[in-house]
Amino acid sequence: MAILLFHLILLASCQEGGEAGDLLGQWRMTDSDTKYVSFSGSLTLFRCTTEGDVFGKFQHVGDSLFIQCLSVYGSPADTAVVENTFGFKPFGDIRLHIDALTSDKIILSKGQQQWHFYKY
Repeated sequence: MAILLFHLILLASCQEGGEAGDLLGQWRMTDSDTKYVSFSGSLTLFRCTTEGDVFGKFQHVGDSLFIQCLSVYGSPADTAVVENTFGFKPFGDIRLHIDALTSDKIILSKGQQQWHFYKY
C-alpha cells in the first residue's frame, strides 16, 4: 500500500498544473483551521489536520467537478474524512457544482449544501 501512495505523490509532482487549470493549488475551507483541498494535475488531496489525508482523481468539466476518492489502505477512516468531515458524498463518486471560481476563492455546491474555500 505504501508503494501506491508513493506513486500517487510522484504522479502528482510530475503533472505540475496539468488539468487543474484554475483549481491548481491549495484551498482552505472558510471558517476552518483544519480542512484543506489541493488540486494538481488530475489529482486532489483532502487534508484534515485532525483526521488525516485522502487522495482522489478529479475532472473539471465546465461548471462541474467530478471526484473519485482513493482509499490507499481501504480504511473506513478515509471515507469518514471525506464524507463526514468535509461533507462530500459518496466517497467514490463525488459530483459538485462550481458556483464561483476565481484566483483566490472557490464555491462548490451540491443540492442545498455549499462549501467555500479560499486560496491558501
